[in-house]
Amino acid sequence: MPHRLSTFDLHLFAAVAEAGSITHGAVSMHLSLAAASTRLQKMEHVLGTALLHRSKSGIRLTDAGRTLLRHAGRLERELELLHAEMAAFAHGMRSTIRVLGNTAAMTEYLPPLIGRFLAEHRDVDIDLRELGSQDALLAMRQEQADIGIVADYVGTEGLTTRPFREDRLVAVTPLAFPPLAKPAARFAELLEHPFVGLPSETGLSRFIQSKAVLYGRGIHYRVRVRSFDAVISLVAAGVGIAIVPETTAQRLASPKIDVLPLEDAWATRQLLLCTTSETVLEGQAALFLKFLSGTAP
Repeated sequence: MPHRLSTFDLHLFAAVAEAGSITHGAVSMHLSLAAASTRLQKMEHVLGTALLHRSKSGIRLTDAGRTLLRHAGRLERELELLHAEMAAFAHGMRSTIRVLGNTAAMTEYLPPLIGRFLAEHRDVDIDLRELGSQDALLAMRQEQADIGIVADYVGTEGLTTRPFREDRLVAVTPLAFPPLAKPAARFAELLEHPFVGLPSETGLSRFIQSKAVLYGRGIHYRVRVRSFDAVISLVAAGVGIAIVPETTAQRLASPKIDVLPLEDAWATRQLLLCTTSETVLEGQAALFLKFLSGTAP
């Protein structure tokens, strides 16, 4: 049968790349030089491209070799994770539900629900990862998670969706902020003022930035902090204004801040529960999806 890449081949290749020498890489893998060279040649034959530049002074990776090394590292990490999860099953332990969500879902809506679910299901763990809605959709299509929670402004073709929550964004301003003519604010008007926000890589920050770009403007952030609690505290101190979910503003209400609804249509978003259409959830993941669906208002 034709040679196929194995995890041992990838380990060998990574060892050779790290050592800068086929000889030293072979020793670390307990192989003879001849056996290691033969395996590397078969890998190049299978892939149809050279992976190494060989010379008397050692080896250098080709562009293809560097790409393979990146994938080898990722596969090795995933294999270690697989072994860890299988070990948990082998010891009569747990199942893990993988969940992706945007900033609002992760900070405002999921924590109390997860608390209730995990308290009732002691044999379950939940692996949470925050991603912007667009990135979460891509990860879902690559089957990197069981359940995703995204805002409805992104296309969800190819996924099965159901309503989860309505998420309204509001402006939070210091009490001494110059009053506006209306009881609601337009985002474009707020761009005249300094902001306080979450780190730039968070889903909410990226979403707000994309809306500023539509107006041909940038956002002047005086400071970025890790939590909504810190954001609201800085707004209360008069540092700047912020855009946050309405639930956040209600939860962290303070006599030192004002909360203004946003007139912009995009400020009201529907959060959706997403699963891959091709995959029927089973076991605890299906139970958790049913639980989340049942809590939808």
